[in-house]
Amino acid sequence: MGFTIQDMMLISQEQYKMRFIAGKQGWSNSISWVHMVEDTVIIQYFWGKELAVTTGLGFDTTEKLQKLIEDLIRRHAAGLIINTGNYIFEIPQHLIDYCDENDFPLLTIPWEIHLTDVMKDFSIRIFMQGTADKEISGALIQAIEQPANQKEYRQKLLPYFDEDGTFQVVLITTDHLDEMDTVERQKLSYRVQVYLEQITHNGNFMYYDSNFMLVVNDITGEVLDEIVTGMVRRAKRRMPETPLYVGVGSCMNDISSLHVGYSRAKAAVQMAKKRKQDLLYFDRMGLYRLLYMVDDSRLLKEMAEEPLKPLLEYDRKHNANYVDTLEVYLKYNGSIHAVSEEMFTHRNTVIYRMNKIKELLGTTLEQTEERIPYQIAYYIRAM
Repeated sequence: MGFTIQDMMLISQEQYKMRFIAGKQGWSNSISWVHMVEDTVIIQYFWGKELAVTTGLGFDTTEKLQKLIEDLIRRHAAGLIINTGNYIFEIPQHLIDYCDENDFPLLTIPWEIHLTDVMKDFSIRIFMQGTADKEISGALIQAIEQPANQKEYRQKLLPYFDEDGTFQVVLITTDHLDEMDTVERQKLSYRVQVYLEQITHNGNFMYYDSNFMLVVNDITGEVLDEIVTGMVRRAKRRMPETPLYVGVGSCMNDISSLHVGYSRAKAAVQMAKKRKQDLLYFDRMGLYRLLYMVDDSRLLKEMAEEPLKPLLEYDRKHNANYVDTLEVYLKYNGSIHAVSEEMFTHRNTVIYRMNKIKELLGTTLEQTEERIPYQIAYYIRAM
C-alpha cells in the first residue's frame, strides 16, 4: 500500500499549507523516504520512490532548478517539495509543464513552515506504513501457502482489504531477477512501483518466490488493464535495458481463492518470459490454461515426446526437419501452400515431406481426432 503523495497531501494541505503545483498523474506515487536536497550530488544515490525536499539554496536559477527536476525524474523519485519564499519565489511555467508531461509531482510549502517538522512527520508515517505493509505481505503469503488457515490471515487483512471482494495477482519479472543482489533488486522494485500508478490503496507489492508480486483488491479488469499496460509502457521508455515480463492471473471472488489466482499468474508470467512477451493474461492463454495447471511434469513430458518420437528419431538420424514441418502444417490446418511460403520450400518438397511424415506416424492426419495428440505435443513443447 505505502505512504503516497496523495496521503501526504491530505495531511499537509492544511497543516503545512502545501500546494500541488504539477504532476497530478503521479498522485499515487508511494514514498520510500524523505531527503533534504540542496545540491544534485546526493541524487546519484537515490534508488527510486524518494521524496526530495529543498529550500532552493542551491537551485536559485531556472537552469539549476530544471536540472534538479530532470535528475530526480531520471532517478525515479516520488516527487519534489520546494520551500518557497526565500531562494525560490515562483516556479516557471515551462517547468510546471515539464513535470506534468512526466507525471512528476511538484509541490510547494511556504517559507514560514519549518521543514524539520514536516520531514520528521513524514518519516514517522512512512515507517509506520512500512510496518503495516510487512504485516499485509505476510498475511497474503499465508493465504497463498496455507489457504485453509482462513481465520488467521483474514483477521490480519480485515483492516486493509475487503476480504469478500475480488482479488487478482499480477507477477512481474525480468531476466535473471533471482540472481540479482538485494540492493539491485530493491532498486528495481522501487522503479516498478513508481510505474504502477493509481494502485496504491487497492493493493500490496512485494518480492515473493523469485518474482515481484502485486495483489489487488476490488479493481475492475478495465482499470487493472490500464494500470498494467501503463506500467509496461513507462518501463520501456525509462529503462529499455531491463525488459519486464508481466503475468496477470484470473480474478478471484474471495481471498480464500488467492492461491488459485497466484498459480495462474505464475503460469502467465512463465509463458510471457519464455516468449519474451511484455504482458500475458492467463484468461487469454487458450489451451495453455489447462496445460499449465497440470502438476505432473512427467505426464507432460510423455505427451510432448511420445506422439512425435518417430519424427524426432528420423530428424536426428537424417538431419531433417520433419518435426518443424509438421508443426507448421498443423498451424495452417493442412495448407501446403501456407507451409511452402512460411518455410521457403517448394510445394512439391512439402508434399513429399508430409507423405513421409504420415508414413512415419502411421496416420493420415485428415481427422481432427488424429491431429489433437500432435497439436497438444507442440503446445507442451512451447511451454
